[in-house]
Amino acid sequence: MTAPAVPARSGGTRRTWDLVLAIVLAVLLLAAAAVLGFAGAFLVMASDSCGASVTCSTGRLTVGVLVAMIGPAVVAVATIVALVVRIVRARLAFWAPLVGLVVAVLVWAGGAALVFGSVPSS
Repeated sequence: MTAPAVPARSGGTRRTWDLVLAIVLAVLLLAAAAVLGFAGAFLVMASDSCGASVTCSTGRLTVGVLVAMIGPAVVAVATIVALVVRIVRARLAFWAPLVGLVVAVLVWAGGAALVFGSVPSS
């Protein structure tokens, strides 16, 4: 008797270049998320002009700083999970960290917009 044929993977074949590029881009995504989170911590300095003569929306400022600090890390973790799933299923994966990087920057920009919107311009 002959052994049954092994069914082909439903996701296709694994490409070495895709795996290497996905890992390199994932490392860059993690570095960018760390830099964006660190930069988000400095957004709190926008409240320096708040005081007795200038009224600021401290709640919106706090939410903006937290979004800018934590948001890029959350996006990076979600992207890494999606990347691992795509790699395990042998799907094209290099684009996932690129999308994650764009989304992380947009989340940080949204947090920064909340911060700068909570401080009235003089």
